[in-house]
Amino acid sequence: MQTLRRKRLSLAIAAATTLVVVPLALSANAAVPPPSNGWSLVWSDDFTGSANTLPSSSNWIIDIGHGYPGGPANWGTGEVQYYTNSTQNLGLDGQGNLRITPRRDANGNWTSGRIETQRSNFRPPAGGIMAMESRLQMPNVTGSAAIGYWPAFWALGAPYRGNYWNWPGIGEFDVMENVNGLNSVWGVLHCGVAPGGDCNESTGLGASRTCPGSACQGNFHTYRFEWDTSISPNEFRWSVDGQVYHRLTQAQFSATTWSNMTNHQGYFMLLNLAMGGAFPNALHGGSTPVASTQPGHPLVVDYVAVYTKGGGTTPPTTTTTPPPGNGGSAYSTIQAEAYSQQGGTGVETTTDTGGGQNLSHLANGDWALYRGIDFGSSPARQFSARAASGIGGGASGLVEVRLGSRTSTPIGSFAIGNTGGWQSWRTIPTNISGVTGRHDVYLTFTSGQPNDFVNVNWFTFAR
Repeated sequence: MQTLRRKRLSLAIAAATTLVVVPLALSANAAVPPPSNGWSLVWSDDFTGSANTLPSSSNWIIDIGHGYPGGPANWGTGEVQYYTNSTQNLGLDGQGNLRITPRRDANGNWTSGRIETQRSNFRPPAGGIMAMESRLQMPNVTGSAAIGYWPAFWALGAPYRGNYWNWPGIGEFDVMENVNGLNSVWGVLHCGVAPGGDCNESTGLGASRTCPGSACQGNFHTYRFEWDTSISPNEFRWSVDGQVYHRLTQAQFSATTWSNMTNHQGYFMLLNLAMGGAFPNALHGGSTPVASTQPGHPLVVDYVAVYTKGGGTTPPTTTTTPPPGNGGSAYSTIQAEAYSQQGGTGVETTTDTGGGQNLSHLANGDWALYRGIDFGSSPARQFSARAASGIGGGASGLVEVRLGSRTSTPIGSFAIGNTGGWQSWRTIPTNISGVTGRHDVYLTFTSGQPNDFVNVNWFTFAR
């Protein structure tokens, strides 16, 4: 979904050889399926809420405009619509569904909706499996009225946030794509370099098939992507209604390509309904949408869920409570790698107590954002961070805390030089001006020299 790419017409008609028909669930709203056979539910949203309200801000970021600030124009795809936070384009229906609805004004301008998860660390436990799943209904429109429709359920590698120019190396999993009202679902992987590379960019490695039992348009089907590290070589799988139609294995990729898309903190998921762009244009054979394209046909999403199975560590189960770092308490331990967005940072495995990962390679001008941190009604007076540094030559830098904007005045900071190594950890406290309420928190990193000067494992606040 992310870049301007030319989908091949052969991909539009490619289908899996297994065409077993499964019964279609007729309900427009179903509960998130409980885990079974060793699976654990680690995150979900069933879009329960009042009609004409926005989806949960604890779970979702609403994208607005024609692109990320500082990112490629038209979201890198050539799509024409403007994404809004209006419930006319993006809203709950009061019956347990999210509706993303494209609109066209009297001047021919299109608007629609796009959201992405606050969490960006979805990945399998070591030696286990992760599944991303959504039960949804593609827009119920076909023929000339559907030209230019491009609904998608997909995921991007976390390092894309705040960078916007490292695609496709950080990886992209297109769990469900559809264009122009065709009765097909596409599953696509993007990776490596563009053009060409291991993923044949900018086309990607994809497959497609018709939906089992009933048409994709206007009917609910369950779309699922699995990342399996329990087998060797590791495998990616795409399915619809339980029928696998696309597989890719680690053996198909160079070590560098595989590492770049799998050895970061994880992925965030997206739902959107684009109008026009490279994919629908390619299959139509010209620019889309067209005069006959009808507005008003929504992508209807019943639920989105992430499951894991096996492995040494299973991420904590959460349905409505976001992880620390995204809407959590300021007084919890906030893992530094659990950012919502970042600029210039890296992630690596830590040797610090408790294991996991730390934010790494932090240098002058780098930053990380943690949305909606709740300080409560009694002011916080102290900030503490678990930090390490292997910088030489007596150099140092500042770890700063800012609220609301990465250019706002810091509410506190501490200086750090060499601690004895990049994994020699110290908990460093500093006083801050009293903070109450809920804020977006930025960690910013400032130094008078260009080299990396600090790693951060976690941080917290105290009264």
